[in-house]
Order: sequence, then C-alpha cells, then structure tokens
Amino acid sequence: MGDGVRAAVEVRLLNEWFGAGTAAGDTLPPLADWLARVGEALDAVDRDYPLLLYGTDWLAFAHLVIAVAFIGPLRDPVKNVWVIDFGMIACAAVIPLALICGPIRGIPFWWLLIDCSFGVVGIVPLAIVRHMIGRLK
Repeated sequence: MGDGVRAAVEVRLLNEWFGAGTAAGDTLPPLADWLARVGEALDAVDRDYPLLLYGTDWLAFAHLVIAVAFIGPLRDPVKNVWVIDFGMIACAAVIPLALICGPIRGIPFWWLLIDCSFGVVGIVPLAIVRHMIGRLK
C-alpha cells in the first residue's frame, strides 16, 4: 500500500501492527499478505468504484438497527425473548455462510475460522440470557 492510502482506518492499523516488516507479519507471512491484499482491494474499490462502499454504509446501518431491537429484552425480557432467539439463529447462521461463501470469494480458511468464531462466541452470552429469561417465566 503506497502513498495516499485510503483504505479503512482499521485495515491501515492492522497493517501497521501485523503487516510485512513487523514482528507479527514476519512470524505470520500469510496474515501480512492477506492484510496487504485487503488494503489494496479497499483502495482500488475506493478509487475506481466508490459506489460499492455505499453497501458497507448500509451494512453498518443494518447493524445499528438490529442493535436497537435488543433494547426490547432489556425492557421486557419475557415478552421479547424472540429477539434473543433471533440473535442465536443469526449466530448459528454465521458458520454455514462463512464456510459456503468464503471459498467462493477466495477467503483463506484461517480467516473463515475467525469469522465462524463470531458465531460461536456470540451465541454464548445469548444462550445464558435465554436461560435466565426461561427462569423468569
């Protein structure tokens, strides 16, 4: 990634911490290579097809809207237990999505494991909350 890099701040930071020429990047060259590729792709999309990044704006908006739904269980857990169930289904759906779509898009297997971990880790607190709501009933 050269001068004028416009990749997302997060990707730039990851490249600074784990990219080529760093201790982590020298220890894990596949990670350094992947981060450089991601940064280059973001730069190319931003330069040539910025309209595609508009999709990431909507993705961020969707995350915020979904987060608002979780206010319901805070206010009335028994009545809004469906939100917790929805979250658990979403966590479970992460795994097949990553394992099916990741290879189609050329995502490295180790990155797919990171993606799958979000579903595995995310379902734990939801399962605990689901159990606690069940006790409230």
